[in-house]
Amino acid sequence: MAEPTMEKDAKVILHLLNRAFSLSWMKPKNTEDDHLNNSIGDAGLISPDKEDISRILTVPFKGRIRGGMRPGKKIIVMGIVDSEPDSFDVSLTCSCSTEKKDEEELTDVALKLSARFSERQFLRNARVSGKWSEEEAAIPYFPFIQDQPFRIEIHCEHQRFRIFVDGHQLFDFYHKVKSLLTIDMIRIVGSLHITKLG
Repeated sequence: MAEPTMEKDAKVILHLLNRAFSLSWMKPKNTEDDHLNNSIGDAGLISPDKEDISRILTVPFKGRIRGGMRPGKKIIVMGIVDSEPDSFDVSLTCSCSTEKKDEEELTDVALKLSARFSERQFLRNARVSGKWSEEEAAIPYFPFIQDQPFRIEIHCEHQRFRIFVDGHQLFDFYHKVKSLLTIDMIRIVGSLHITKLG
């Protein structure tokens, strides 16, 4: 009598495994991207200043980081480098109350990443109270190639930003702007096309 029960249990387990496997085929392959899409709509990392969908990812881009930065939060920029690139910048800034150019130039910049193709450098620095910090330049290799896609991840930790490109950690950048919640804007300019933000 024990054998038929074991056989029945095995069939039930096999059925459940088959069902789980078949359902996994219906799920999107990249659950991280699902999280990013959901985070834009729900708890949100980035929302465009203007809700004009046709211009959402055009460069130059400026968007709001909902709720500001905090440890555990990450920003992802996916794009394609132009065919004849000069440079591009990705900046995390503190918003200013008005959009006047003079005041925008005084806005604190928590992190400015600058890819320079002629020098093959990926620079970073910050501006606090109108003064730029010393530029940091050391990297193990230059990760960007003309006309090729890339993925930049900016992970916020308690003491630093940790920057990854295409899944490889390139460097850390220690916080100069200490109030992480005030870091609530992202700006992207230069020789690239944005394909996804999160």
